[in-house]
Amino acid sequence: MSAGTKASELRELGNEELLAKLREAKEELFNLRFQAATGQLENHGRLKAVRKDIARIYTLMRERELGIETVESA
Repeated sequence: MSAGTKASELRELGNEELLAKLREAKEELFNLRFQAATGQLENHGRLKAVRKDIARIYTLMRERELGIETVESA
C-alpha cells in the first residue's frame, strides 16, 4: 500500500482481495512496530497511515456484512 489507500479504491476490490490487503497491511504494521521499537524506523507517519488503512478495510468489510451501500455525492 502506498501513503494511504483511498476508500473508493478499496470499494472496487472483492472480498478475497480485501482480505489479502488486510493481511498485507497487518504484516506491514507488525514490521513497522518492530522497526520503531529497535530505533530503525525513519518514517513514523507511515504507522498512522497503515493503521488507518486497516480501519478502512474493516469498515468496508462491516458495511458489506450489513448490506450498507454508501452513495458518494459529487
